[in-house]
Amino acid sequence: MRAERSLLARLPRESRIALGVIAALALLALLGPLVVHWAPNEQLDIVHLASRPPSLAHPLGTDRFSRDLLSRVIHGARLSLSVALLSVLLSTTVGLLYGTVAGWNGGWVDAALMRLLDALLAIPRVLLLVAMLALFTPVPLGVLILLLGLTGWFGVSRLVRAEVMAARDREYVLAARGLGASASRLVFHHVWPNVLGPVIVSATLGVANVVVLEAGLAYLGVGAREPAASWGRIFRDGADSFAHAWWVAFFPGIAIVVTALAFNVLGDGLRDALDPRNLVRSPMGTGSRPGITPQPIVDG
Repeated sequence: MRAERSLLARLPRESRIALGVIAALALLALLGPLVVHWAPNEQLDIVHLASRPPSLAHPLGTDRFSRDLLSRVIHGARLSLSVALLSVLLSTTVGLLYGTVAGWNGGWVDAALMRLLDALLAIPRVLLLVAMLALFTPVPLGVLILLLGLTGWFGVSRLVRAEVMAARDREYVLAARGLGASASRLVFHHVWPNVLGPVIVSATLGVANVVVLEAGLAYLGVGAREPAASWGRIFRDGADSFAHAWWVAFFPGIAIVVTALAFNVLGDGLRDALDPRNLVRSPMGTGSRPGITPQPIVDG
Protein backbone atom coordinates (compact mmCIF):
# COMPACT_ATOMS: atom_id res chain seq x y z
CA MET A 1 0.00 0.00 0.00
CA ARG A 2 1.15 3.53 -0.71
CA ALA A 3 1.84 5.87 2.20
CA GLU A 4 1.42 9.60 1.71
CA ARG A 5 2.12 12.44 4.04
CA SER A 6 -0.88 13.97 5.76
CA LEU A 7 -2.24 17.29 4.60
CA LEU A 8 -0.91 19.00 7.74
CA ALA A 9 2.59 17.63 7.10
CA ARG A 10 2.52 18.90 3.51
CA LEU A 11 1.68 22.44 4.61
CA PRO A 12 4.61 24.89 4.64
CA ARG A 13 5.87 25.96 8.04
CA GLU A 14 4.33 29.43 7.79
CA SER A 15 0.95 27.92 6.90
CA ARG A 16 1.06 25.67 9.96
CA ILE A 17 1.80 28.73 12.08
CA ALA A 18 -1.15 30.51 10.44
CA LEU A 19 -3.35 27.50 11.21
CA GLY A 20 -2.27 27.69 14.85
CA VAL A 21 -3.14 31.41 14.95
CA ILE A 22 -6.59 30.68 13.49
CA ALA A 23 -7.14 27.87 16.01
CA ALA A 24 -6.14 30.21 18.85
CA LEU A 25 -8.54 32.89 17.58
CA ALA A 26 -11.35 30.35 17.32
CA LEU A 27 -10.65 29.10 20.86
CA LEU A 28 -10.58 32.68 22.12
CA ALA A 29 -13.90 33.41 20.43
CA LEU A 30 -15.49 30.31 21.95
CA LEU A 31 -14.09 30.40 25.47
CA GLY A 32 -13.00 34.02 25.93
CA PRO A 33 -16.43 35.39 26.88
CA LEU A 34 -16.54 32.83 29.71
CA VAL A 35 -13.42 34.17 31.43
CA VAL A 36 -13.58 37.94 30.91
CA HIS A 37 -14.90 39.88 33.86
CA TRP A 38 -17.17 42.34 32.06
CA ALA A 39 -19.83 42.24 29.38
CA PRO A 40 -18.84 43.92 26.09
CA ASN A 41 -21.39 46.72 26.52
CA GLU A 42 -21.08 47.21 30.27
CA GLN A 43 -20.25 50.80 31.22
CA LEU A 44 -17.97 50.44 34.22
CA ASP A 45 -17.56 54.04 35.35
CA ILE A 46 -18.29 56.72 32.77
CA VAL A 47 -16.59 59.39 34.90
CA HIS A 48 -13.40 57.75 36.11
CA LEU A 49 -12.79 54.88 33.66
CA ALA A 50 -13.53 56.49 30.30
CA SER A 51 -10.70 56.24 27.74
CA ARG A 52 -8.23 54.70 30.16
CA PRO A 53 -4.98 53.33 28.67
CA PRO A 54 -4.00 49.65 28.99
CA SER A 55 -3.35 48.57 32.57
CA LEU A 56 -3.34 45.46 34.74
CA ALA A 57 -7.04 45.86 35.45
CA HIS A 58 -7.88 46.48 31.79
CA PRO A 59 -5.12 44.95 29.60
CA LEU A 60 -6.37 46.64 26.42
CA GLY A 61 -7.73 49.77 28.09
CA THR A 62 -11.26 51.17 27.93
CA ASP A 63 -13.17 53.24 25.38
CA ARG A 64 -14.90 56.60 25.81
CA PHE A 65 -17.95 54.89 27.31
CA SER A 66 -15.75 53.17 29.94
CA ARG A 67 -16.32 49.74 28.34
CA ASP A 68 -13.54 47.18 28.72
CA LEU A 69 -11.79 46.84 25.36
CA LEU A 70 -10.51 43.30 25.98
CA SER A 71 -14.07 42.07 26.48
CA ARG A 72 -15.23 43.88 23.34
CA VAL A 73 -12.39 42.55 21.18
CA ILE A 74 -13.01 38.98 22.37
CA HIS A 75 -16.74 39.23 21.71
CA GLY A 76 -15.90 40.94 18.42
CA ALA A 77 -13.86 37.88 17.43
CA ARG A 78 -16.93 35.71 17.95
CA LEU A 79 -19.12 37.98 15.83
CA SER A 80 -16.62 38.75 13.05
CA LEU A 81 -15.45 35.14 12.63
CA SER A 82 -19.00 33.80 12.76
CA VAL A 83 -20.15 36.22 10.07
CA ALA A 84 -17.12 35.41 7.89
CA LEU A 85 -17.33 31.62 8.22
CA LEU A 86 -21.10 31.35 7.78
CA SER A 87 -21.23 33.74 4.82
CA VAL A 88 -18.33 31.95 3.09
CA LEU A 89 -20.03 28.60 3.72
CA LEU A 90 -23.18 29.96 2.06
CA SER A 91 -21.34 31.52 -0.88
CA THR A 92 -19.24 28.38 -1.43
CA THR A 93 -22.33 26.17 -1.42
CA VAL A 94 -24.18 28.39 -3.91
CA GLY A 95 -21.09 28.74 -6.12
CA LEU A 96 -20.45 24.99 -6.07
CA LEU A 97 -24.00 24.17 -7.14
CA TYR A 98 -24.20 26.95 -9.73
CA GLY A 99 -20.84 26.12 -11.28
CA THR A 100 -21.61 22.40 -11.33
CA VAL A 101 -24.90 22.91 -13.19
CA ALA A 102 -23.21 25.19 -15.74
CA GLY A 103 -20.12 23.06 -16.26
CA TRP A 104 -21.85 19.67 -16.32
CA ASN A 105 -24.65 20.57 -18.72
CA GLY A 106 -22.73 22.87 -21.07
CA GLY A 107 -24.47 24.17 -24.20
CA TRP A 108 -27.21 26.73 -23.84
CA VAL A 109 -27.54 26.09 -20.09
CA ASP A 110 -23.92 27.04 -19.55
CA ALA A 111 -24.20 30.05 -21.86
CA ALA A 112 -27.31 31.38 -20.09
CA LEU A 113 -25.89 30.90 -16.61
CA MET A 114 -22.58 32.52 -17.54
CA ARG A 115 -24.28 35.56 -19.08
CA LEU A 116 -26.29 36.00 -15.89
CA LEU A 117 -23.07 35.70 -13.91
CA ASP A 118 -21.41 38.34 -16.11
CA ALA A 119 -24.30 40.69 -15.37
CA LEU A 120 -23.92 40.13 -11.62
CA LEU A 121 -20.16 40.65 -11.79
CA ALA A 122 -20.72 44.02 -13.45
CA ILE A 123 -22.17 45.34 -10.17
CA PRO A 124 -19.47 46.31 -7.63
CA ARG A 125 -19.97 44.15 -4.56
CA VAL A 126 -19.26 46.86 -2.00
CA LEU A 127 -21.71 49.32 -3.58
CA LEU A 128 -24.36 46.60 -3.78
CA LEU A 129 -23.87 45.72 -0.11
CA VAL A 130 -23.94 49.34 1.02
CA ALA A 131 -27.16 49.98 -0.91
CA MET A 132 -28.88 46.85 0.44
CA LEU A 133 -27.67 47.12 4.03
CA ALA A 134 -28.71 50.77 4.18
CA LEU A 135 -32.31 49.53 4.08
CA PHE A 136 -31.94 47.87 7.49
CA THR A 137 -31.53 49.87 10.70
CA PRO A 138 -29.99 48.19 12.59
CA VAL A 139 -28.76 45.31 10.43
CA PRO A 140 -29.86 41.92 11.79
CA LEU A 141 -26.96 39.48 11.97
CA GLY A 142 -28.79 36.94 9.82
CA VAL A 143 -29.41 39.52 7.10
CA LEU A 144 -25.73 40.52 7.13
CA ILE A 145 -24.61 36.89 6.72
CA LEU A 146 -27.18 36.28 4.00
CA LEU A 147 -26.18 39.32 1.95
CA LEU A 148 -22.45 38.66 2.29
CA GLY A 149 -22.98 35.05 1.27
CA LEU A 150 -25.26 35.74 -1.68
CA THR A 151 -22.88 38.34 -3.12
CA GLY A 152 -19.69 36.29 -2.75
CA TRP A 153 -20.25 33.17 -4.84
CA PHE A 154 -19.51 34.57 -8.31
CA GLY A 155 -15.81 33.73 -8.41
CA VAL A 156 -16.37 30.30 -6.84
CA SER A 157 -18.90 29.38 -9.53
CA ARG A 158 -16.45 30.25 -12.32
CA LEU A 159 -13.76 28.13 -10.68
CA VAL A 160 -16.11 25.17 -10.18
CA ARG A 161 -17.43 25.43 -13.75
CA ALA A 162 -13.92 25.21 -15.19
CA GLU A 163 -12.99 22.24 -13.00
CA VAL A 164 -16.24 20.38 -13.76
CA MET A 165 -15.86 20.90 -17.51
CA ALA A 166 -12.33 19.49 -17.30
CA ALA A 167 -13.34 16.51 -15.14
CA ARG A 168 -16.48 15.43 -16.99
CA ASP A 169 -14.52 14.27 -20.06
CA ARG A 170 -11.85 12.28 -18.24
CA GLU A 171 -11.54 8.57 -18.83
CA TYR A 172 -12.78 7.39 -15.44
CA VAL A 173 -15.92 9.56 -15.71
CA LEU A 174 -16.62 8.29 -19.24
CA ALA A 175 -16.06 4.72 -18.04
CA ALA A 176 -18.46 5.14 -15.14
CA ARG A 177 -21.03 6.67 -17.47
CA GLY A 178 -20.62 3.72 -19.84
CA LEU A 179 -21.31 1.36 -16.94
CA GLY A 180 -24.65 3.09 -16.38
CA ALA A 181 -23.86 5.44 -13.50
CA SER A 182 -26.43 8.19 -13.04
CA ALA A 183 -25.55 11.86 -13.46
CA SER A 184 -25.87 12.49 -9.72
CA ARG A 185 -23.52 9.59 -8.93
CA LEU A 186 -21.02 10.82 -11.49
CA VAL A 187 -21.04 14.30 -9.99
CA PHE A 188 -20.94 13.28 -6.32
CA HIS A 189 -18.46 10.40 -6.56
CA HIS A 190 -16.24 11.24 -9.54
CA VAL A 191 -16.36 14.98 -10.29
CA TRP A 192 -16.73 16.76 -6.95
CA PRO A 193 -13.81 14.95 -5.24
CA ASN A 194 -11.55 16.54 -7.85
CA VAL A 195 -13.19 19.95 -7.51
CA LEU A 196 -13.19 20.28 -3.71
CA GLY A 197 -9.47 21.00 -3.42
CA PRO A 198 -9.55 24.31 -5.31
CA VAL A 199 -12.89 25.15 -3.67
CA ILE A 200 -11.40 24.70 -0.18
CA VAL A 201 -8.52 27.00 -1.09
CA SER A 202 -10.93 29.58 -2.49
CA ALA A 203 -13.10 29.40 0.65
CA THR A 204 -10.09 29.87 2.93
CA LEU A 205 -9.03 32.98 1.05
CA GLY A 206 -12.66 34.10 1.02
CA VAL A 207 -12.82 34.13 4.82
CA ALA A 208 -9.96 36.63 4.93
CA ASN A 209 -11.75 38.80 2.38
CA VAL A 210 -15.04 38.76 4.29
CA VAL A 211 -13.34 39.61 7.61
CA VAL A 212 -11.94 42.76 6.03
CA LEU A 213 -15.17 43.48 4.13
CA GLU A 214 -17.33 43.17 7.24
CA ALA A 215 -14.99 45.48 9.13
CA GLY A 216 -15.15 48.00 6.30
CA LEU A 217 -18.94 47.89 6.21
CA ALA A 218 -19.09 48.39 9.97
CA TYR A 219 -16.69 51.32 9.66
CA LEU A 220 -18.99 52.87 7.05
CA GLY A 221 -21.92 52.44 9.41
CA VAL A 222 -23.87 49.88 7.39
CA GLY A 223 -22.58 46.68 8.99
CA ALA A 224 -23.00 45.48 12.54
CA ARG A 225 -24.22 48.32 14.74
CA GLU A 226 -24.66 48.96 18.42
CA PRO A 227 -24.99 47.12 20.69
CA ALA A 228 -23.16 44.47 18.64
CA ALA A 229 -19.40 44.48 19.16
CA SER A 230 -17.59 43.60 15.93
CA TRP A 231 -13.99 44.46 15.17
CA GLY A 232 -15.02 46.94 12.50
CA ARG A 233 -17.47 48.65 14.83
CA ILE A 234 -14.88 48.91 17.62
CA PHE A 235 -12.33 50.29 15.17
CA ARG A 236 -14.82 52.92 14.02
CA ASP A 237 -15.53 53.96 17.61
CA GLY A 238 -11.83 54.59 18.20
CA ALA A 239 -10.87 56.14 14.87
CA ASP A 240 -12.02 59.65 15.82
CA SER A 241 -10.13 59.61 19.11
CA PHE A 242 -6.92 57.96 17.90
CA ALA A 243 -4.78 60.96 18.87
CA HIS A 244 -5.48 60.65 22.60
CA ALA A 245 -6.88 57.09 22.85
CA TRP A 246 -4.91 55.11 20.25
CA TRP A 247 -5.59 51.73 21.89
CA VAL A 248 -9.32 51.76 21.05
CA ALA A 249 -8.65 51.52 17.31
CA PHE A 250 -5.22 49.86 17.48
CA PHE A 251 -6.14 46.50 19.03
CA PRO A 252 -9.20 45.67 16.87
CA GLY A 253 -7.19 46.83 13.84
CA ILE A 254 -4.39 44.42 14.75
CA ALA A 255 -6.96 41.64 15.20
CA ILE A 256 -8.37 42.28 11.70
CA VAL A 257 -4.91 42.34 10.08
CA VAL A 258 -3.67 39.22 11.88
CA THR A 259 -6.82 37.24 11.07
CA ALA A 260 -6.86 38.21 7.39
CA LEU A 261 -3.13 37.51 7.07
CA ALA A 262 -3.46 34.11 8.76
CA PHE A 263 -6.25 32.98 6.44
CA ASN A 264 -4.38 34.24 3.37
CA VAL A 265 -1.18 32.42 4.36
CA LEU A 266 -3.16 29.25 5.12
CA GLY A 267 -4.92 29.49 1.76
CA ASP A 268 -1.61 29.83 -0.08
CA GLY A 269 -0.26 26.80 1.75
CA LEU A 270 -3.37 24.74 1.01
CA ARG A 271 -3.05 25.64 -2.68
CA ASP A 272 0.40 24.05 -2.75
CA ALA A 273 -0.46 21.13 -0.47
CA LEU A 274 -3.57 20.14 -2.44
CA ASP A 275 -1.82 20.38 -5.81
CA PRO A 276 -1.52 16.74 -6.96
CA ARG A 277 1.75 17.52 -8.71
CA ASN A 278 3.30 18.06 -5.28
CA LEU A 279 2.18 14.70 -3.90
CA VAL A 280 5.21 12.42 -3.88
CA ARG A 281 4.91 8.72 -3.18
CA SER A 282 6.57 7.49 -0.06
CA PRO A 283 9.63 5.26 -0.57
CA MET A 284 8.16 2.89 2.04
CA GLY A 285 5.09 2.17 -0.04
CA THR A 286 4.85 -1.20 -1.80
CA GLY A 287 5.60 -0.95 -5.47
CA SER A 288 6.64 2.70 -5.28
CA ARG A 289 9.91 4.49 -5.74
CA PRO A 290 11.18 7.80 -4.35
CA GLY A 291 10.57 10.73 -6.62
CA ILE A 292 7.59 9.24 -8.49
CA THR A 293 4.77 11.76 -8.67
CA PRO A 294 1.23 10.37 -9.16
CA GLN A 295 -0.83 11.52 -12.07
CA PRO A 296 -2.76 14.71 -11.25
CA ILE A 297 -6.50 14.40 -10.72
CA VAL A 298 -7.11 18.14 -10.85
CA ASP A 299 -5.93 20.41 -13.63
CA GLY A 300 -3.80 23.45 -12.94
